[in-house]
Amino acid sequence: MKFVWFKKWGWAHRPASAVGWLLTFFVAFLIVGVFRAVDRHSHSGSDTLIGVFPWAWIFLATLEWVASKTSE
Repeated sequence: MKFVWFKKWGWAHRPASAVGWLLTFFVAFLIVGVFRAVDRHSHSGSDTLIGVFPWAWIFLATLEWVASKTSE
């Protein structure tokens, strides 16, 4: 018995269950938190983007990896 949290959607995955949506919202919450923390100490828009990008990439890559392992 395999639990399907995400479904393939083009080259990405979309949530297909409550757990998938919960993980997606959790990752979005983490990215917004990092954005607010970095933006608080940045001097320009590019400083903010440069500070947020590595964290957002890690969070989104991890979410995509989990989605690929829990999809049909």
